[in-house]
Amino acid sequence: MAGSAFRKPGVEITPLSRETLQDRVYRHVTELILDGSIVPGEMVTVQSLADAFGVSPMPVREALRRLTAANALMVVSGRSIGIPALSRARLIDLRNVRYEIEAIAAAWAAERMDDRGIALLRQHLDALEQANAAGDVKSYLRANYAFHFSIYRAAGSENMLNIIENLWLQISPYFNMLHDSGNYSTANEHHQEMFAALRDRNAEAVRAAVRADIDAAFDVLVGLLV
Repeated sequence: MAGSAFRKPGVEITPLSRETLQDRVYRHVTELILDGSIVPGEMVTVQSLADAFGVSPMPVREALRRLTAANALMVVSGRSIGIPALSRARLIDLRNVRYEIEAIAAAWAAERMDDRGIALLRQHLDALEQANAAGDVKSYLRANYAFHFSIYRAAGSENMLNIIENLWLQISPYFNMLHDSGNYSTANEHHQEMFAALRDRNAEAVRAAVRADIDAAFDVLVGLLV
């Protein structure tokens, strides 16, 4: 009957709290940023996100407020958001912090990643190669995010993972700009090095490969900002 609560013997249904809904929307928007789905210069409206997620605008606004506070988004108008402009100073700062933090996480992962993790990483690496060969930027960026964060999660530190995610929220949309430079091919060479180092449990080698990958992207982006 319309309007009646769901009832089923033996099944306890817990109503979805507002906090839980807000967290879910926040996670969805975060994933869109991290995998490059929101491109610099693109405007996204609150209503379009609410419609896509099947929710009211309220939890979307709360998610955008949190992401704006984290410097991942900026308010373009009262109802639209976008990716903040990337200054040279901010790019250098992000590079310097990523150079240290992500290298540490990868080195820790070399000591902790099991065979199952290596097999999953191989799948992400194959996806990266296929997307690059096809010139599919969106699929490449999704696979790139999956590859890197499989490594960083394997480090076993929730605190470090949160720091890295915050860094990526600020830089990953700009990975869309790397394709025309041929950086995706260069990056995949470094990804192969990371994979081999992790497979061999070589912490120093994976640390060096991560830093080389970060620097290769930095060199392209800093040139585009000149």
